[in-house]
Amino acid sequence: MAAIAKRERFEMPEPVRRFFEGDWDTPTMRVEEFRDGNSLVIKAEMPGIDPEKDVDISVSEGVLHIQAQREEKSEYKGKDGYRSEFRYGSFLRDIALPRGCKEEEVTASYRDGMLEVRVPVPEQAESSKKVPVIRS
Repeated sequence: MAAIAKRERFEMPEPVRRFFEGDWDTPTMRVEEFRDGNSLVIKAEMPGIDPEKDVDISVSEGVLHIQAQREEKSEYKGKDGYRSEFRYGSFLRDIALPRGCKEEEVTASYRDGMLEVRVPVPEQAESSKKVPVIRS
């Protein structure tokens, strides 16, 4: 019986690794959404950004749009040489807002790497109808 050749593990080039495995070094925008009284609160984790120039928040047609740009630079200068590394990323999240929310009442704040967006939710009579499921 012939021996099966065992394939040696090899390192993939960086772009290929990112394509198959995903880019785990670049964080995505993590978002938490919850109700706080009469407000919908959306929190987004955005460490290391300048909210005045790196974040764009807008509301259109009942959807909250959060877009952020992130740029990281690191440099090493030593007697053996110079090394520089840049990472860029753009993140976008769209969140459907409850019916009746007013765009002009949406507020946002940024503190300690967390973006918080508050959307007042109008009082509405919840009307729902149970839909029966018919077995066929």
